[in-house]
Amino acid sequence: MLTVTLVATFAAAAMWQQWRAIEVETAERARIQSAWILIGALDWSRLILREDSIARSGDGTDNLSEPWSVPLEEARLSTFLAADRNVAQVEDASTDTTNAFLSGQITDLQALLNLRNLANEGQVDATALRQFQRLFEYLGLPRAQLDMLARQMLRAEAKDSDSASAAPLLPQSVAQLGWWGLPQRSVDALAPYVTLLPVRTKVNLNTASAVVLWASADGLDMAEAQRLVQARDSNHFRSEADAAKLLGNSSRISATVHTVSSSYFEVRGRLRLDMAVVEERSLVYKQRGDVRTLWRERGGLVRTTAPGTAAAGAR
Repeated sequence: MLTVTLVATFAAAAMWQQWRAIEVETAERARIQSAWILIGALDWSRLILREDSIARSGDGTDNLSEPWSVPLEEARLSTFLAADRNVAQVEDASTDTTNAFLSGQITDLQALLNLRNLANEGQVDATALRQFQRLFEYLGLPRAQLDMLARQMLRAEAKDSDSASAAPLLPQSVAQLGWWGLPQRSVDALAPYVTLLPVRTKVNLNTASAVVLWASADGLDMAEAQRLVQARDSNHFRSEADAAKLLGNSSRISATVHTVSSSYFEVRGRLRLDMAVVEERSLVYKQRGDVRTLWRERGGLVRTTAPGTAAAGAR
C-alpha cells in the first residue's frame, strides 16, 4: 500500500508539472501572438493616417467624415486574411487566427482640451486657465483641483536643474493624473474632455464636442457651440474663418486657440484570442507624409469568463 501511495503521489506531481508547463507555454504563445497582431493593427492605423495626410482633399483639414474616424467593430481576424489573399487561416500551425477577433478606433486628441496648455514659459497660461475653469464649473469640480493641476504642470515643466530635481513626474495620459493627487472621481469626469500631449496644441473645430468648443472660446455660449457642431456635420470647416463667419465673424473663434487640422491621434486596439483579451493604446503623431508612434501601452493579458462583445479599441 505504501508503494502504491508513493507511485500515485509521484504520478500526480508529474502530471501537475506537465499541466503547468503546458499552461505557461499556451499563455506565452497567446501573449506573443497578440502582441504581433496588435503591432500589425497599429501599422495599419499609421498607414491610414499617412494616406490621409498625403491625400487630403485639398483643404488640409482633419474632420469626422474621413476614413480614420470610422471605428473598427469587432471582426474575426480571418476575414481580413480572406479579403487579402482569399485564405481563412495562415499556413502556420503555431498561429491560430480562427478564433481571433480584432476591434479598434482612431481618436483625434486635438478634439480635447490639452492640459499641457496650462503652462507657458514658466507661467500659468491665462487663456488655458479660463478654458479649464469653464470646464471644471460645467463638471462641478472644485476650483482648487484646477489650481493644483496648474501648479503641478508648472513644476513638472521646470527647466532649471534645482527645480527639476524636485519636480513631480509628468504623466503620459489623463488616467495617470492620480499621481498628482487628483481624485479618481475627477479623473473619470475629465477623461472625455481633456488630454495630455507632449506639446501645447489647439482645439480642432472639426472634431471637438460642443462642450469642448464652448469651454475653449471666451464668450461662446452652449447654443452657439452646438450650432457649430451641427454645421460642421453637414459641411466641415475649411478654415477658422468659416466657423467665425457662422457666428457673425465673431472674434470668439481665434486662430491662436482653434484649428481645423490635427497632428496627435490616439489609436486603441483590442484583440480577443480564444478566452484571452488584450488591449493596447498608442499616441501617434502625424505630419504630411510621416506618421510616428510616440508611445504605446498594453494592458495585461486577461482571461474572460465568456466571449463578449468588444468595445471600440484601435484601428
